Amino acid sequence: MKVLLINGSPKKNGNTYIALSEIATTLKDNGVESEIIHIGTKPVQGCIACHKCSELGFCVFKDELYNNIRESLKDSDGLIIGSPVYYAGPNGSLCAILDRLFYSSSELLMYKPGASVAVARRGGTSTTFDRLNKYFTISNMPVVSSQYWNNVHGLSPGEATQDAEGLQIMRTLGKNMAWLLKNIKTGGQPIPKPEEQQVTNFIR
Repeated sequence: MKVLLINGSPKKNGNTYIALSEIATTLKDNGVESEIIHIGTKPVQGCIACHKCSELGFCVFKDELYNNIRESLKDSDGLIIGSPVYYAGPNGSLCAILDRLFYSSSELLMYKPGASVAVARRGGTSTTFDRLNKYFTISNMPVVSSQYWNNVHGLSPGEATQDAEGLQIMRTLGKNMAWLLKNIKTGGQPIPKPEEQQVTNFIR
């Protein structure tokens, strides 16, 4: 079993990466492989509603980022999308590639569990989380939850490591994703044992 994680931040090793890496480590601990694809810093072509993908079976632009994600999806059993918060929404470049990917690749996505992660200095995580989840709920994808909304806080690269509650939420998400994938494949897996809950306030 394998989960694809998309790092939707232009910062390859920033706080979004830290959040996704916490999930990836938990997946590994639970016997599930993972791969993190970074969207990078190059301009990303958005969807132009040409509908060529309905004829071709793939997006007509076929840039390297699109091809890499699509190829990884072919042998992935689940998908997790992480994004920083920009004006209470996901990174625009991330949405541009997701619009094309989800519209042209529904056969690679349906019935695969999905989850989203929002990373912010302070606010806007709930609207970002909601926006990303809409990709799953229009694509016949079960949405994987955690003990709280999938949010991690941090501004400068590395600050996310101080959000003990946020990282615990990521670990719980990883456990829940692994549990659901195993149940889909074999059935009968017990509910994951929760950690003792940590609560992190934003005033330090």
